[in-house]
Amino acid sequence: FQGFVSLTYLFLVAGQQINLVPEFAPDKTYVYNYEALLLGGLPQEGLARAGIKVNSKVHLSAVTENTFLMKLMDPLIHEYAGIWPNDPFVPATKLTSALATQLQIPIKFEYANGVVGKVFAPARVSPTVLNLHRGILNILQLNLKKTQNIKSKDLSHCQERIMKDVGLAYTERCAECTKRVKSLIETATYNYIMKPSSTGALITEATVEEVHQFSPFNEIHGAAMMEAKQTLAFVEIEKTPVVPNKADYMARGSLQYEFSTEILQAPIQLIKISNAPAQIVEVLKHLVVNNVAMVHDDAPLKFVQLIQLLRAATPENIEDIWTQFKNEPVYRRWILDALPAVGTPVIVKFIKEKFLTGELTLPEFIQALVVALQMVTADLDTIQLTASLAWHEKLSTIPALREVVMLGYGSLIAKHCVEVPTCSAELLRPIHEIAAEATSKNNIPEITLALKVLGNAGHPASLKPIMKLLPGLRTAATSLPLSVQVDAILALRNIAKKEPKLVQPVALQLVLDRSLHPEVRMVACIVLFETKPSVALMSSLAGSLKTETNMQVASFTYSHIKSLTRITAPDMAAVAGAAHVAIKLLSPKLDRLSFQFSRALKFDIYHTPLMVGAAGSAYMINDAATILPRAVVAKTRAYLAGAAADVLEIGVRTEGIQEALLKSPAADESVDRITKIKRTLRALINWKALPTSQPLASAYVKLFGQEVAFARIDRTIIEQAISLATGPKPRELLKAALKALQEGIALQYAKPLLVAEMRRILPTAVGLPMELSMYSAAVGAASINVQATITPPLPEEIETMTLEQLKKTDVQLQAEARPSIAVHKFAVMGVNTALIQAAVMARGKIRTIAPGKVAVRADILKGNYKVEALPVEVPEHIAALSFETLAVARNIEDPTAERIVPLVPELSLQNRQTDLAGSAPVRASAPFDKTLCLAVPYIEIKGCVEVHSHNAAFIRNDPLFYIIGHHSARATVARAEGPTVERLELEVQVGPRAAERLLKQISLIDEETPEGKAFLLKLREILETEDKNRPISSESNSNSSSSSSSMSSSRVTEVRTRDLYMAHHGSSKAVSSGSAASSFERIQKQVNQFLLNACSFFQAKYLGNTVPPVFAIIARAVRVDRKLLGYQLAAFFDKPSARVQLIASSIAENDNWKLCADGVLLSKHKVTTKVAWGTECQQYAVITKAEAGILGEFPALRLEWEWEGLPILITNYAKKLSKHIPMAALQAGFRFERATNSEKEIELTVALPSKRSLNVIVRVPEVSATLVFDFLFLAQCSMMQDTITTFNNRRYKNEMPISCYQVLAQDCTPELKFVVFLKKDEESEENHLNIKLADINVDLYALGTQAKVKIDEMEVPISSLPYQHPSGSIQIREKADGLSLYASGHGLQEVYFASGHWKIQVADWMKGQTCGLCGKADGEIRQEYTTPSGYLTKSSVSFAHSWVLPAESCRDASQCRMKLESVKLEKQVILNGQESKCYSVEPVLRCLPGCTPIRTTPVTIGYHCLSTLSNLNMLDGIYEKSVDLRETTDAHVACRCSEQCT
Repeated sequence: FQGFVSLTYLFLVAGQQINLVPEFAPDKTYVYNYEALLLGGLPQEGLARAGIKVNSKVHLSAVTENTFLMKLMDPLIHEYAGIWPNDPFVPATKLTSALATQLQIPIKFEYANGVVGKVFAPARVSPTVLNLHRGILNILQLNLKKTQNIKSKDLSHCQERIMKDVGLAYTERCAECTKRVKSLIETATYNYIMKPSSTGALITEATVEEVHQFSPFNEIHGAAMMEAKQTLAFVEIEKTPVVPNKADYMARGSLQYEFSTEILQAPIQLIKISNAPAQIVEVLKHLVVNNVAMVHDDAPLKFVQLIQLLRAATPENIEDIWTQFKNEPVYRRWILDALPAVGTPVIVKFIKEKFLTGELTLPEFIQALVVALQMVTADLDTIQLTASLAWHEKLSTIPALREVVMLGYGSLIAKHCVEVPTCSAELLRPIHEIAAEATSKNNIPEITLALKVLGNAGHPASLKPIMKLLPGLRTAATSLPLSVQVDAILALRNIAKKEPKLVQPVALQLVLDRSLHPEVRMVACIVLFETKPSVALMSSLAGSLKTETNMQVASFTYSHIKSLTRITAPDMAAVAGAAHVAIKLLSPKLDRLSFQFSRALKFDIYHTPLMVGAAGSAYMINDAATILPRAVVAKTRAYLAGAAADVLEIGVRTEGIQEALLKSPAADESVDRITKIKRTLRALINWKALPTSQPLASAYVKLFGQEVAFARIDRTIIEQAISLATGPKPRELLKAALKALQEGIALQYAKPLLVAEMRRILPTAVGLPMELSMYSAAVGAASINVQATITPPLPEEIETMTLEQLKKTDVQLQAEARPSIAVHKFAVMGVNTALIQAAVMARGKIRTIAPGKVAVRADILKGNYKVEALPVEVPEHIAALSFETLAVARNIEDPTAERIVPLVPELSLQNRQTDLAGSAPVRASAPFDKTLCLAVPYIEIKGCVEVHSHNAAFIRNDPLFYIIGHHSARATVARAEGPTVERLELEVQVGPRAAERLLKQISLIDEETPEGKAFLLKLREILETEDKNRPISSESNSNSSSSSSSMSSSRVTEVRTRDLYMAHHGSSKAVSSGSAASSFERIQKQVNQFLLNACSFFQAKYLGNTVPPVFAIIARAVRVDRKLLGYQLAAFFDKPSARVQLIASSIAENDNWKLCADGVLLSKHKVTTKVAWGTECQQYAVITKAEAGILGEFPALRLEWEWEGLPILITNYAKKLSKHIPMAALQAGFRFERATNSEKEIELTVALPSKRSLNVIVRVPEVSATLVFDFLFLAQCSMMQDTITTFNNRRYKNEMPISCYQVLAQDCTPELKFVVFLKKDEESEENHLNIKLADINVDLYALGTQAKVKIDEMEVPISSLPYQHPSGSIQIREKADGLSLYASGHGLQEVYFASGHWKIQVADWMKGQTCGLCGKADGEIRQEYTTPSGYLTKSSVSFAHSWVLPAESCRDASQCRMKLESVKLEKQVILNGQESKCYSVEPVLRCLPGCTPIRTTPVTIGYHCLSTLSNLNMLDGIYEKSVDLRETTDAHVACRCSEQCT
């Protein structure tokens, strides 16, 4: 009690200073009356409370000068559960008698100067009884000065808080949430009346008042209260001393509360455990027997009881029970479901031993272990036990299982460190060693696993091992795959929660390091913002974002900061403020980036008065080079009563999955080929290959901040899955399933789950523990019976069955299922010990049962398929929900005397708590009772919901008072009045017998007209004539895809749509001559006239008179009176007119409701449909027209909807929805214009200007909108004259050096699938391409105006084309005026070469993996000028020259006479007041020694300078030095060498 008491002292003394130390003379016995009261409930009178009262006389006498004895005389325990203050306390006579012996044993304690020291008692005094004595001794704990002294202390701010938490390790305390409003308030006040004497003072009276006030909401809206009161009043002094007990007195600690069996005792029920094994068996049998057909109402409570009994059992007891029931499947399942929830180290050890001995299957072990590791107490023994399991040799053979155990090991360490903040870093040493060893061996899966374990543990000591694997901070990490670098950053997140200041600089450095992969930087950004950065840090980040060259990073960071400005949760308030400052520093242009760029989204809702909230985060890390995002992460967070938790997080990475799906295996992976190409590229200065991107996808799941599962998917796993699916096992399983169906399946299954167990136990001044707890348990059960009859029986070997045999099969199946679930939820506040419980409790129950019975028949030969829903016995209530608040008091010695009282009496006189004194009493409002019923027509079923509610809102209009009371709802289903329904039937008849199955003749008003067929034939003739006369586009010969997409119906595209499109996208080429246009206008008028008559034609035409239905569907209720009720649908198809008709109608006798759907294919490119419904299909109608053709120059699709009438419900909702559509469309990128469009028409036009872009035009009443959407850019590089257009569509002039090869484009990964070189010939100054792929060299060059090709130095005649490599992966053929090489399997989609022009297109899966003059094809135009070393230059000339393959000497066969070197600035420079010498940090193209330049080009480059007095070698590492200034120099592009040149 010492660390948490707040004192206020009042003394009745004279004005003089006196000695206030309590005096207990050695020859006297001081007698006091003692009363302790512990009462819980709401403070308002007239509501129920629960509590305990202890009365006793206390005798105190001295043994020695500083040692005293205290004995309780005539103790009496009372319990209370009633309406306060009217109902009386009830003596717990049996409990008092049972404890009398212990209570009356004198205890010994040290006492000096008003301070209680050690406490001594015989061993047979239980901790619970000794704590009651401590409660009295706590009153004597004075420690006063000799003057009056007043102290005050809040219990919630103690230095050393004595309490126990269970199930709260993964929650975080939200300190900001409780700054203004609090859910738990704790105070204590001690008042003393002291009578002074010459040697000390006598305590004549002491009173203690302690209050614990709790509410899930703000306390000003009402709160439950636990009130402790103590009174110690002096009676007399006796001469008879207190006699100590004959037993040995043992040291039992100090005044501090001693926890005993509180953890083992669930507060929701009190169980006297006399014979744990027998009681376990009894409860187990009850659960098994009563949860077969359906779940028992009390099954969740019984399951919690089973867990409680297992906690009290010894390891031997558990072993005996397992041995007894392990061979009985139902009992075995219940035991394995209950054991993990016990949460003791004994259970983890038991599960481990049973798995190692082979008594548990792998699924059983994984399920039990995962739950056990989350529920178990995280002490050192459990951690060591889990470690021994993780390193066991048996688990090393099952990687997935080892991963589960290792992740659990990390979670245990995290839980342990919550309970013991000074936890040792030695616990993580094995994981650190695993990470170090795996790194040295480049064992990627092991590195990943170690990082995830360290991430779960979240120990600050792991920061250094993790940093060794972070890119940019350690050189060793640079070579690691991108996925490992990402995992290393994510492992910092839990550390950041504990030590944000340690993680912030690391995360910030990663975000700002522009040499890192964008995904790495964006993941680091996530971690940085989770450290809650300050305004200064956020502003610094915003400043760097202004000059950010990577648009993915810029978009992600900006959107992240922008979303943080909208956060309202208290713990993020400071970050939101910092984000507001940062966002003002940034350009709003970043807000207009499309969704092709990476985004971060955060949203939340927090209600301060209720102290409840939820937050969500979504991160999408994109890459312009891929269709799929590189990574997607979604996280949810919850706030409740001053606590917060990351509930669920799911992350998916798609690294390499696009390459895995699209990449052809044709690329030659031989080491010799790669070595040969590397030897060619070694001349490039400091060339660095991009990180390896293996075909891989991965996903992970986190619960409460702990990663519980992750998976890696690569090509090997996919191949194994395909092999398994196509192997013999699936056929064997199918065979076994069919056999079991024919024999009949009867299955009963029950699954219990302890959903939540959250407890906080803390001592009170009385000496009894107070507990705040929440329990949630669920049990689901189902009984399933299935019986199948197959005629004729299937052959023994199912795979030998032919299609003809299958067609003759008649299958009948009958199935019945009764799934049910029961859920119990408890919230408790009060006293909880193994001897007595007195608490207020909220109890919620849910129980649902959903029985069903169906019969299925499939007569394949006759084409008849039928499903019947048969009558089934339904319980009285199919669903029941109840919530009630109670006051409960019970003791272990007299369980039959349990008292349970509703917290809010239904009929009682209540006093409204108002601010006005003397207000008149008011009567409680009557309970709310209501029954709502709804009858389902046709099937004669009535559903009812009975609602009952009674609360205390009449006292105060606050949330808590609306909740307390009793609320219930019950749902029933029964037969309605009317004829009995035998069954519900759904029948499908396919084929010629469909007409026979129709139950009601179909007829339509104005049936078939004679001119109907002539109408369709005439319309078809017109459209065919239009196709014949349609002019051919001038581009049709060169672009086969465009010509094939040109649709005949495009000629009837409305002019206003075309004009609207052109207004936004410029004029387009004319596609027809004037004479042809007039012809089309005439044809269009004819078509439009026919279309105007189409609706009436559809209505009049009924295909059923000429063709039989293709199929019929009948849904009906079969009643005993044989009255037809239900609906039927018939489908017709008229092949000559290409017309489809669907007619759905009611089969009731006097019901003329119908739905008619007509569709006709007017041409190859146009279809029109009409859907009408209502009485005889006359009330409402919607007409849809769809056509494909050409819009301007582009293939297009147009959809048009017109309506003749719509139900009011639809139009009302459409009007409401239309208010929100413009804003959503604007955010999606649409542009709007006011237009006078039809009021009953919507038109959507979609055009495809290219394979990778989409233009959308939408016309609705009064508005037209357009959208241009590029969903995937084309990675194409080209050169016209001296201007290169890169893959990212950036243009620059390339001043090509004569006779030197430049790397035009290459696969920049270590695989080196292809390299394309560009060279300007010295004599002709024509361009020449050299392509290296597979094991061949291809040269494309111009001879005059004709393109030529050489393969391995052998010219291939044009007449021999097309050429195909023997591997089939490379093709060369003529195209237009040049030649094209195709090698998509190697990453080159096409290389086209013609005189004066060339272009290169790489495969989609190569985007972001290329380098060279054409760039990286990653959409990042700001990073286009990246040199081979990774340096980002500002000069296009410097960039182009950096990709030159220089010569080693002028005798090289390449005839290149140039090299790249750092050059000295040839002018005087004064830098920082000193004369300096400067050398370029970018290589410059210069002639070889002995050669002279004959052509130069200026280039602006960066220089690094040092004082001329410096003796340092400037050229050492010059290309990695910083830039001090930028100057222009000359680069050589043509050289002439003398004969002496070497």
